[in-house]
Amino acid sequence: MIIDSSGVNVIITHQNEPITDFVNEINGSYPKFKNDNIIINLSSLKAFSLDDMLQFLLISNKHRVKKHSFVIVTNKFNFDLTPDELIIVPTMQEAQDIIEMEDIERDLGF
Repeated sequence: MIIDSSGVNVIITHQNEPITDFVNEINGSYPKFKNDNIIINLSSLKAFSLDDMLQFLLISNKHRVKKHSFVIVTNKFNFDLTPDELIIVPTMQEAQDIIEMEDIERDLGF
């Protein structure tokens, strides 16, 4: 796991660990970036299943309740299967765009 902080956004990049271990590492490190927007970069994965995706559901919900963005980046997933509670995009640029839009919505009181 690689953690890169830039301003109020934190990019957490998956390396070679199993998804379960990766999610556990994120949960263990969560206090370090609980006040930042989070981008989970899964671009290195060759495949990504719905079961893998659902492992991020609890931490995403926990983070979004605190009015921070939580976006997952992967192009190895059937986006039609995405649960409504998760935001999944195919590129880092789209993740940044989502965070900007959500910041504007929060500023407007939504």
